[in-house]
Amino acid sequence: MSAPHAAHHDDEHATVDVVEEIVPLMPIVLPIAGAVLMFLLAFIAVSMA
Repeated sequence: MSAPHAAHHDDEHATVDVVEEIVPLMPIVLPIAGAVLMFLLAFIAVSMA
């Protein structure tokens, strides 16, 4: 229990790589997600009315 743990810096680079892969897709993903969210909110509002 008193042995020091080795710090792994590879995990930080892996996280940055995943983020860098997702960032170019944001202009496509965000409008689609927004449209789906607006449709669901409108559907809920109409069904409650």
